[in-house]
Amino acid sequence: MADDLRLYFFECGSLKTQVQFIKMNQGLGDPYEIPVPFFLITHPRGNVLYDGGNALEVAQDARGHWDAVVDAYDPVMTEDDFVVNQLQRMDVDPASIRYVIQSHLHLDHSGAIGHFPNAEYVVQRRELEYAYTPDWFQKPAYIRKDFDRDVRWLYLDGEHDDGYDLYGDGAIKTLFTPGHAPGHQSVLVDLPGEGLMMLTADACYTMDHYNEAALPGLIHSAADVASSNRKVRRIVEGHGATLVTGHDPEEWPKFKKAPDFYA
Repeated sequence: MADDLRLYFFECGSLKTQVQFIKMNQGLGDPYEIPVPFFLITHPRGNVLYDGGNALEVAQDARGHWDAVVDAYDPVMTEDDFVVNQLQRMDVDPASIRYVIQSHLHLDHSGAIGHFPNAEYVVQRRELEYAYTPDWFQKPAYIRKDFDRDVRWLYLDGEHDDGYDLYGDGAIKTLFTPGHAPGHQSVLVDLPGEGLMMLTADACYTMDHYNEAALPGLIHSAADVASSNRKVRRIVEGHGATLVTGHDPEEWPKFKKAPDFYA
């Protein structure tokens, strides 16, 4: 484990939506606004991003970029919220990013792709393949121009690469957590002071999802969602990891935001 590791939480605006789009068959028509997080991990061997929020184009013309998706998920975002602009305000050079880990390739997570010239983009192979030819019910969530870019991909292969140790020092590991998307992956960060922090992304949208009281409003496999949630619970409850859910408007304000950090 690296001694000078830091974890920063960022918010790329929010999405105005309804409860049933986040918690399947619950709160029909009830308004619900969720955060759009991404994370920076500073490591002595190179900085790492986990997701990148929305694309810059969303702040400029959301309907032009997302089309009818905005009728269900209306983004609240300015150009200042774009991942590159937030990092530059912290004097983090885009060229310093060595890896961008993609939890998956849905439209509110893929905004970093192509904007970090020295980065390898860590993705589950099946996720990228699926993103090009998704099922009809998942197709609106994938914006091809966000991920169809000339970048260096680092492919992981599901269970075979589960627990992939990014730097080989135990500090940053990926966990294969399919269900919401077929190639979803979460990240486990081992900080020298705080200990383990479990960044679930959309494996657990909210505490209701973690507590098995809700399924995601958008889903690829309910069985995989349940299995991945059990995997997350084993780490959180068995190893004392701090749980960081993906889009929980009640939990998100409890965490420190950049420029503050966890170490």
